Amino acid sequence: MSIAAWAASGIGAVRRVCMSALARLLEVNRPVPERNAPEIEAEVERNYTWNFVFNLLDGAAFSFGGAFVSATTILPAFVSTLTTDPLPIGLVAVIAQGGWFLPQLFTANVVERLARKKAVVVNLGLFTERLPFLIIVVAAAVAARAPTLALVLFLGGFAGHVFGAGLVATSWQDLLARCFPVDRRGRFFGFTMFVGAGVGALGALLSTWLLRSYPFPQNFVFVFSIAALGIMLSWVSIALVREPVHATRAPRQSNRQFLAALPELLRRDHNFRRFLIARCMWGLGGMGTGFVTVSAVERFQVPVSTAGLYTFALLLGQTVGNLTFGMLADRFGHKVCLELGISAAALGFILAAAAPGPAWYYAVFVLLGVASGAVIVSGLLVVMEFCEPSRRPTYIGMTNTSIGLVGSLAPLLGALLAFAGFGWLFAASALVDLVALVLMHWWVKEPRWATAQP
Repeated sequence: MSIAAWAASGIGAVRRVCMSALARLLEVNRPVPERNAPEIEAEVERNYTWNFVFNLLDGAAFSFGGAFVSATTILPAFVSTLTTDPLPIGLVAVIAQGGWFLPQLFTANVVERLARKKAVVVNLGLFTERLPFLIIVVAAAVAARAPTLALVLFLGGFAGHVFGAGLVATSWQDLLARCFPVDRRGRFFGFTMFVGAGVGALGALLSTWLLRSYPFPQNFVFVFSIAALGIMLSWVSIALVREPVHATRAPRQSNRQFLAALPELLRRDHNFRRFLIARCMWGLGGMGTGFVTVSAVERFQVPVSTAGLYTFALLLGQTVGNLTFGMLADRFGHKVCLELGISAAALGFILAAAAPGPAWYYAVFVLLGVASGAVIVSGLLVVMEFCEPSRRPTYIGMTNTSIGLVGSLAPLLGALLAFAGFGWLFAASALVDLVALVLMHWWVKEPRWATAQP
């Protein structure tokens, strides 16, 4: 056997082993019960309380851990201790805003055909989303001795965690849609994020105390370790969710065929196309989000420990937004919630541009938190109402990957504008948000009512 043939044989064997392992992780060979729609609805109702509790615990634990690694406050503060270059800070924002969104369209074709969504979230997510976070803890541990290595490890671990979460995100969103009826999703998600933001606010206060009480880098080792613990507890909770498994009827097609059909879908669905444009415009308006904390530090010399208090203000606004938008969405639809969120973001950037002192930044972060609440509750759930259930992964993937592309470019544009001055950056962010508000209000129809019309 020639060397080339031997190498090809070895690559083929490795590929078969990997595909077999992936099939086991996704549980594609397990039998799927055949049930009709009333039977599936009965199972959803039977497990409603159980799934509410464990999805709630999942959200609360993840939010608690996330408060210790806020990409808006704490992570930029950590990077600023390793380098004065604004580019790595911009990369943190790129990863945070784009990494979770970008992979979703490229997983939608497979997810639509899977009978079990939870297997993706739990089994595959352990390796792609949860374990890479431990690298961030290592980065903090070596920060004092090797700041360049720490920066590389941090960016690599953070990117692995966020992109890994994006790989399972379409399945997670479809799992939620399976577990909760459309007229109770906003209530569940809003209350879950309300509780999550509440415990996250406590985590923010604890992170403030840790950052202030311990020297660098020990303070960040403690902060990132607690974050890792919260994220693993979240994984345990989601593993206990009872999924209403049922067979799918999605046709088998190659990724090339799947992607080639998307332009026709967008051409046919006018309202969804308009929503996508307005939503991406809002994502572009987030170009200044990752620089608000850095602006406060550089303009007013606030200590790094203040990042924890800013996180508390951010989560306070998010708590109010989550609960309010969750109740509003079930009754009035998600579009009005998105419009309120865009308005809050624009006002927050206007205040950031005009802030005469560091105390103003607390109001800025509260407003950005309110906007974040709209993104979390209505930004995710509204997409599920543009289509029939069998096409949810495709619509979710198109929306979130489009937002991810914009979210990846926006912080880089923000980094360029930051060289001209933070005031220019925040003014540009506010202006783009106002354009997004106009498009969302006068161009997009509420999908819940639009699809109900003959």
